[in-house]
Amino acid sequence: MSGRLQGPLAGVRVIDCTSVLMGPYATQIMADLGADVIKVESPDGDTTRYLPPGPEATRGGMFLNVNRGKRSLALDLKQPEARAALVRLVEDADVFVHSMRPGAIQRLGLDYAALKDVAPGLVYANLYGFARSGPYRDYPAYDDIVQAASGLVDLQARLSGGEPTYLATVVADKVTGLTGLYAILAALFARTRTGQGQEVEVPMFETLVSFTMIEHLCGSLFDPPQGPPEYPRVTAAARRPYRTKDGHIGVMIYNDKHWRAFFHAIGDPEWTRDPIFASMRSRTQNIDTVLHKLAEVIEERTTAEWIELFRRAEVPAMAIATPADLLHDEHLEATGFWNERDSEFGRLRFPGIPTRFSATPGAIGDPGPALGADSRAILEEAGFDAATIAALVAGANRVPA
Repeated sequence: MSGRLQGPLAGVRVIDCTSVLMGPYATQIMADLGADVIKVESPDGDTTRYLPPGPEATRGGMFLNVNRGKRSLALDLKQPEARAALVRLVEDADVFVHSMRPGAIQRLGLDYAALKDVAPGLVYANLYGFARSGPYRDYPAYDDIVQAASGLVDLQARLSGGEPTYLATVVADKVTGLTGLYAILAALFARTRTGQGQEVEVPMFETLVSFTMIEHLCGSLFDPPQGPPEYPRVTAAARRPYRTKDGHIGVMIYNDKHWRAFFHAIGDPEWTRDPIFASMRSRTQNIDTVLHKLAEVIEERTTAEWIELFRRAEVPAMAIATPADLLHDEHLEATGFWNERDSEFGRLRFPGIPTRFSATPGAIGDPGPALGADSRAILEEAGFDAATIAALVAGANRVPA
């Protein structure tokens, strides 16, 4: 195993049977924080390998990023010998995580019931679409599908003229990946106290409903309801970046202190004494009127003028940045966020680790590995003999379809 592993998870071994983005995002963070993540792939490899652009057909840019710091073990789990080899690897692992549907992982004989006796301390994590106790359990699930089912797409329609839209990021995958990560870490913490492993279930649908409804349950928290399940401030049609004289700006005048500072900064015109601006309650009850008036005022100055005014008034505001702008953002450059390095593909830029640890800092590993690049080394570490290793490697060594 590489000696480069460092961070708060150094010494933790993860058997990662996930693919695409949800599971790999969770295990990418674990690798960044020092875990030894063994990415188990079929002979075809993770489907994200083939998403362009990339330096070669089987390692696109997204794959290189979300699988950084991991080792690749190619196994054909349809073969009994390969499944037996994986079970042997699990014996020395701390975490087993997969993103298959419940029926699929059970048919492989790799469900928790099959592994818990082999590794009593194992934290076994299921990351899939729908909780297996419900009628949706066997439905396929991808990010767009879960966004649609969770209420998020309908809520977004409030901001797009009634036309349902997806968020411009794979929010269901990433929120579920983060949720899976904290669930795994919580189970590892519990193991330090009890000595026992356990099974963890992290379904995308329930995770995104929880994520969406934490604020949108609103009046429907009560029985009988005191209002609809919708937080009106964030679904108000006027809630959008504001047009300035020469562009747009993001502004969040939220609490009473912000509003008083804003009114003072623009000279306390007569309209600011309207009772609807007096309190958070009255502003929320009249949110469309409030935001439309604010939009009118913002159009009167340039973006730079507003940024200067809001900075002086200590009102939260930022200019609208593009993803390209972020590559040269002065704050990200000052904090060393972008991690640049030389690789076999030339100079690469990775997003940095957003969290900081004073005593056990993590480190970004190498770009996502070639398919099966570490198979022999991993199997040798586990004590397999040369003949068995050769057979397992040969069984997984076919040209991807």
